[in-house]
Amino acid sequence: MTDSVRILMCAPSHYEVDYVINPWMEGNIHRSSREKATVQWNQLYEVLKTYATVDLVEPQPGWPDMVFTANAGLVLGDAVVLSRFFHPERQGEEPYFQQWFEAQGYKVYLLPKSLPFEGAGDALLDRAGRWLWAGYGFRSELDSHPYLAKWLDVEVLSLRLVDQRFYHLDTCFCPLTDGYLLYYPPAFDTYSNHLIELRVPPEKRIPIAEVDAVNFACNTVNIDRVVVMNQASEGLKKALGDRGFTVVETPLTEFLKAGGAAKCLTLRVTEPRPESPQASTVQSRVVHLEGHLLDTGLVNRALDAIVAGGGSFQVLNFRLGEQRQDQSAAEVKVSAPDAAVLADIMGQLIDLGAVSIAEEVSEANLAPVVQAGVAPDDFYVTTIYPTEVLIGGHWVKVQGQRMDGAIAITQSAEGTLARCKLLRDLAVGESVVIGSDGIRTKRKTTTLKPAKTEEFSFMGAGVSSERRVELVVEQIAWDLRRIRDQGGKVVVTAGPVVIHTGGSEHLNRLIRDGYVHALLGGNAIAVHDIEQSMMGTSLGVDMQRGVSVHGGHRHHLKAINAIRRCGSIAKAVEQGVLRSGVMYECVKHNIPFSLAGSIRDDGPLPDTKMDLLEAQADYARLIEGADLILMLSSMLHSIGVGNMTPAGVKMVCVDINPAVVTKLSDRGSIESIGVVTDVGLFLSLLVQQLNKLTGDYAQKSA
Repeated sequence: MTDSVRILMCAPSHYEVDYVINPWMEGNIHRSSREKATVQWNQLYEVLKTYATVDLVEPQPGWPDMVFTANAGLVLGDAVVLSRFFHPERQGEEPYFQQWFEAQGYKVYLLPKSLPFEGAGDALLDRAGRWLWAGYGFRSELDSHPYLAKWLDVEVLSLRLVDQRFYHLDTCFCPLTDGYLLYYPPAFDTYSNHLIELRVPPEKRIPIAEVDAVNFACNTVNIDRVVVMNQASEGLKKALGDRGFTVVETPLTEFLKAGGAAKCLTLRVTEPRPESPQASTVQSRVVHLEGHLLDTGLVNRALDAIVAGGGSFQVLNFRLGEQRQDQSAAEVKVSAPDAAVLADIMGQLIDLGAVSIAEEVSEANLAPVVQAGVAPDDFYVTTIYPTEVLIGGHWVKVQGQRMDGAIAITQSAEGTLARCKLLRDLAVGESVVIGSDGIRTKRKTTTLKPAKTEEFSFMGAGVSSERRVELVVEQIAWDLRRIRDQGGKVVVTAGPVVIHTGGSEHLNRLIRDGYVHALLGGNAIAVHDIEQSMMGTSLGVDMQRGVSVHGGHRHHLKAINAIRRCGSIAKAVEQGVLRSGVMYECVKHNIPFSLAGSIRDDGPLPDTKMDLLEAQADYARLIEGADLILMLSSMLHSIGVGNMTPAGVKMVCVDINPAVVTKLSDRGSIESIGVVTDVGLFLSLLVQQLNKLTGDYAQKSA
């Protein structure tokens, strides 16, 4: 037994699943067995008594979830922050836990009643004694974290939960002895995963698979090198064993029906204070919204933007218009885990017309243009709505308003001039607005319409196909293999959908293996490829999780800006700015490419040819001598290439839209093969088939 470790438990004398407050309770009302639950609880109790001192709190009738003592509060040293339960079904537990802590001599801190926080279920001490991990998103509010930092004198790191199955931090996250971490990454948003990776080195992280996550493997009691849990797969047992941990399994299936396991059933009441001083990176700001907030859906979009962006909100004041023609107004406190996330959320809210309240309004931040055609980092990306910037105590209207530009500031005898400019038009000597301070957009309430989508984002819906294309892919693979081996030439015409559908890794493979000898496309495929390589998104969509990232619609502008700073794609590769992706592989393997610009291109990239005649001539040059042209989801470029390609050249047109294949044939490209499918699926099957052919060839040669 480790005498220094004390754990609080509560017998399941009144345990029952008789309401639903989490997904695990769905379908389990009155289906739990108290007799079986008592047996399982006693088994856990006996196991834990081997390693620690176990205290008991008296169970109370009418409060069946009191057995989950992890939610009683958060203990550090001689202080405890008592829980404020989110659901009324558990709020009656609070006075009984408060009495127990006070009887034991703890200093009890009470949060405001309107501020939910559910104790050690949502706050876990790093076992190396460095900081406190605190969860939010379902049961606990972000605004509780600064209280924890202040009262417990500890650094608090905020993690946002995004999977409703893992509604408490301790259901998907378990700090272990010596700084190890057992966790389920998909339960967290992108920001939180990055924070975890920043603070916990790779050799200390133990990510688990979903099969272990749903068996609550993270809901584990860790005492020294022992981990006590409901169940673990053989792979997880080995991973823990290799790191010196002993896994003790004890079944807790009856408690899983209520959404809890070993950790939920226990509260460690001997937690030493970390040596780090108090700190919380949580940032807050109050914004004002005004207009027809309800009938336009504006207030819903604003609040959704806050939550989806990783923040939380508190409506401080809401004044509803009395008549249909009257406007409404609201003041909302916006909180975010750090300044960067808050700035991103504020950018979203500014786009919706929100402004900071008068006493918090700051002047716009400016940075000089030091390279023509290149904006400073973190420049504000404009929208279509009329915009004003606060400079020298005055709101200055931005001239030439348009989307996806920068706000350039110049001073003259007439005063301050703010103008919306494309990146390529920025000149040395100008200043550019950066961040989101001192900016407000104006919307005419008469033009506002109910929102059809939740947010301003690109590529919000996915594309998929289950059509069988194996036979045609097999033939194309044979052609590619034959042409390569005979020294022929294959040209690829590709659109940005290749990137959106996850096909870039397969196109990269084709380039590396010598199956591609020239690449044709527009500004878009290069921009989206570079955005994915540098930021992990394509038009703001996280390519790993397949969800829109708030503020991500600006990423393509930032990618363009980075390449413009280097001078070209090739120079970006040489300078180490661009380290992967389709364009990177072209540069590294000396594959010529041509990017033809259009009127809708942002930036554009320095390599993009905005002169149409020059682009056509370059296309024709690269097509010359081609044996096969592979056209990947780019209707306009494919038709253009088809029009300038001589007879005898085989063309393969791949697109999810049958009309594209038809149009190509209608343009006279009769020697084309049409493949109606998702381009990402096509490229994946093509690479698989080429791998098979290479394996068969190597085997026969041997």
